[in-house]
Amino acid sequence: MARYHIETYGCTSNRGETQQIEQALREGGHHSADGPESADVAILNTCTVLEKTERNMLARAKELDAETPADLVVTGCMALAQGEEFQDADIDAEVLHWDDVPQYVLNGECPTITPDTETVLNGVVGILPIARGCMSDCSYCITKQATGKIESPSVEVNVEKARALVHAGAKEIRITGQDTGVYGWDTNQGTSRLPELLDRICSDIDGDFRIRVGMANPKGLHGVREELARVFAEHDELYNFIHAPVQSGSDDVLADMRRQHAVSEYLEVVETLDEHLDYWTLSTDFIVGFPTEEPADHEQSMALLRETRPEKINVTRFSKRPGTDAADMKGLGGQTKKDRSKEMSEAKMELMAEAYEEMIGRTSSVLLVEDGTDESLVGYDEAYRQVVIADAEDRGLEIGDTVDVEITSHNTVYAFGEPIERAQVAD
Repeated sequence: MARYHIETYGCTSNRGETQQIEQALREGGHHSADGPESADVAILNTCTVLEKTERNMLARAKELDAETPADLVVTGCMALAQGEEFQDADIDAEVLHWDDVPQYVLNGECPTITPDTETVLNGVVGILPIARGCMSDCSYCITKQATGKIESPSVEVNVEKARALVHAGAKEIRITGQDTGVYGWDTNQGTSRLPELLDRICSDIDGDFRIRVGMANPKGLHGVREELARVFAEHDELYNFIHAPVQSGSDDVLADMRRQHAVSEYLEVVETLDEHLDYWTLSTDFIVGFPTEEPADHEQSMALLRETRPEKINVTRFSKRPGTDAADMKGLGGQTKKDRSKEMSEAKMELMAEAYEEMIGRTSSVLLVEDGTDESLVGYDEAYRQVVIADAEDRGLEIGDTVDVEITSHNTVYAFGEPIERAQVAD
């Protein structure tokens, strides 16, 4: 597991975000390092309240970039408002939203789910782990040593857990697991029961709620892609969102990673969802700098990124995990990994900016699920794209409300929405 070092600057809100990041990292089996020099990843949660503060953040980021032997992640207010400043200062860092930091630190590994797979209600967000373990044997992943093969409770058990969350006040149910795409493989002869579970939750439970499906590897999705796409198209309760980590655009590298899927299977999943859904979000992950990744393999990954144009992308430099087969491979040089990561990260930001730019003028139904800064509230639209309503509390809006908005602008990784009722009054 990864050793992390995290530093926080700014207000109470930033400190709260850090607590959530650390909780997610600990739940994923990661632990705090003694300092940046002994960490696998350093995380800088930034503030941008004053010009002097900005200079201090850039200076500290430079120091951490030099002190940390592996990755540097910059998040927080300055990262979101002025992320380009870090690149302009030649700081080698991943600039991420708070919510994306834990996934990045996972380094392509499956998340670790608690042994009892119990539900959690956090405000209006209900966490529903539908199974524990996975069916993969990735050469770089240490998580499988802790979790083992898939163990799937029945559909009926998970439906009842979802019902209990809704009755307890959940407006959003986040379905999680090491690999939600292989839910039921152990009880259904190697075929996923995920479409059946989603259909049952949407059909059998009364209430006003939405469902987000967590990480699902392409192999598990591929066999049920048509059925899954039809379920998404049929039920408005489902966010039109899939997180399918491809990890590489090269079949040779995927074989060395022991990823089980081929690039063609990933493409077929994407194409099927494109056929059934007009507006949806593809989220995926790439690991750059795997030990056997040749320049041509990296170019294949870049080509796949541009071909499928995901709206949400996690880019991670390969780092060795003790006890894994990939740890025994001769690694690529650090500069090679940095250069490839930089190239892909720049392409990622361009694609994300284009996706959010295309949202401007769109009318979306946004479920508000968390506090933002000042009087703002943060929510997600039908495709699980993040939307901020700047003065939501002044308008009388609350967490748990669903509001129709017009998308007016964006900040590359999230959009800003104007409630339609107010826009009509202004006219």
